[in-house]
Amino acid sequence: MVGMLVTEFSTEVVEPPERFALWAESVGRLHDMRTHLRSTDQHDFRARIRGFDLGKVQVSFMSHPHLEITRTAKQVRQSDPEMFQVNYVLGSEGTVSLGGSDNWLRGGDLTLTDTSRPYQADIHAEAGRWSHVTVLCHRQFLPLPEKQLRQLLAVPIRGRSGMGGLLTRWLTDLSTHADEFTPADTATLAQVTLDLMSSVIAQHLDAESSLSPEARQNTLALQVKAFVEQHLADPAMTPRTIADAHHISLRSLQQLLAEDGTSPAAWIRHRRLERCRRDLANPVLGAKPVQAVAERWGFGNPAHFSRLFRATYGISPRDYRNLPHDTCANGQLPCAH
Repeated sequence: MVGMLVTEFSTEVVEPPERFALWAESVGRLHDMRTHLRSTDQHDFRARIRGFDLGKVQVSFMSHPHLEITRTAKQVRQSDPEMFQVNYVLGSEGTVSLGGSDNWLRGGDLTLTDTSRPYQADIHAEAGRWSHVTVLCHRQFLPLPEKQLRQLLAVPIRGRSGMGGLLTRWLTDLSTHADEFTPADTATLAQVTLDLMSSVIAQHLDAESSLSPEARQNTLALQVKAFVEQHLADPAMTPRTIADAHHISLRSLQQLLAEDGTSPAAWIRHRRLERCRRDLANPVLGAKPVQAVAERWGFGNPAHFSRLFRATYGISPRDYRNLPHDTCANGQLPCAH
């Protein structure tokens, strides 16, 4: 258990002959539905799961070799949790078949299935890497007309850019920063995941008007923050350029971030300072001048940067760099003692 939100499972806890049966049992219990599983690597099935139970949403990161998944009409009649399932393909590729139609999936694709419909998937993956991410939610939590959703079942959705990219980055960050979350964050994490899923699907169906005002607002806030992250190194980025990029007024942008207790200018400044702090704590960048680090993230005035850094972190940039630093649990962000 990590941060009281994540459960880990690996087939390597048992001997090779027992691994595939253990995997099949564990996946069936995790997803609360029956399927037939088969693999060409069944003799020594090396696989693992990292699962998040967020109440309204279940998110599972899976790593496995070749896997064939079949859900039959009989199994649907025997047990149906009545959920929608979104799969994000990572280190794998394959096909998903539903209603007589076969669709090819490649790395970066998203696809939607319905536990009430029979389907078959054939996934070719490399053991040791995350193969795909599965997100499950009850139908009632996906606020889109079911008739429209049926049009999208098993259809590949681009997950490397646009709204799809925003959802896939969110899912990746959820796993990367799992140790930073507590049970109190569960409801928020679930709602953000649902809002992003709904927005991706609605955009693909041209059905954004079906979303609630809250879902649209939450998604817009995430889009704005993602845009800021992507353009932090551009000193020309301002609240006005952010508002123009999202086709909203400056006042609307200010109201959007005011819900988080901040302003557009303060958010930009905060994120730039955080990037500078990370770089200053990174021993690989130890020879890079402090001024160059500041300029990299949009601070053109060294004295102004130094004052901001000290006011935010209580220490000068140079002194912060000289502190002893460790690597955080995610293996990426250096932290000061």
